[in-house]
Amino acid sequence: MTFTGFTQNDFDVFSIPGLEGRMEGIQTRIQPKFKALGEPLRDELSLLTGNPMYLHIAKHARRKVNAPVDTWMAIGHDKRGYKQHPHFQVGLFDDRVFIWLALIYELPNKKAIAESYLSHLKKIRRIIPKEYVLSADHMKKDNISFKSLKEQELQTAFERFRDIKKEELLIGHNIAYDNPILADGQALAEFIKQTFETLMPLYHMARQASS
Repeated sequence: MTFTGFTQNDFDVFSIPGLEGRMEGIQTRIQPKFKALGEPLRDELSLLTGNPMYLHIAKHARRKVNAPVDTWMAIGHDKRGYKQHPHFQVGLFDDRVFIWLALIYELPNKKAIAESYLSHLKKIRRIIPKEYVLSADHMKKDNISFKSLKEQELQTAFERFRDIKKEELLIGHNIAYDNPILADGQALAEFIKQTFETLMPLYHMARQASS
């Protein structure tokens, strides 16, 4: 299957009531697209990182009652799982696609990663373009653009990531559901790859600090 991008039909999945119906929508509409997008992207990231990378598509297996409000795929270096490691993520809420370098709360080495980022604060400010955004919780839509983020505020975000157990760090893009690039599979796949290339120095910093 060739990746064809995301359409309103995909976002409409999140208006399907009930866990069973929504999961069927995710499995039939979105997950095949994640596979088509994710497999070539996994291969690209394997080349960029110099290590084998693995594609994980969220199964939402722990959900028994509440239907998921988002869904995603993740690419990381561990075949067994991704949540305890720095990883790359692409997913959907009902109104956007998110593209992240994701450092979430399950990471066992959050403090070491945060200290590494704090020690390279000025370098990170130079690496991250102003149109990128930062989030502290992968379960929420809230984010702040680097354009409006002062250096002290970025430092505070890294410190909170270090000091607060549930605090997370996600850096990348959010693309609104009606942005034309989402319907162009080739252009979107290239945009995602370029985003991850830009974030690669931060990924390597996080991996080195975790080892």
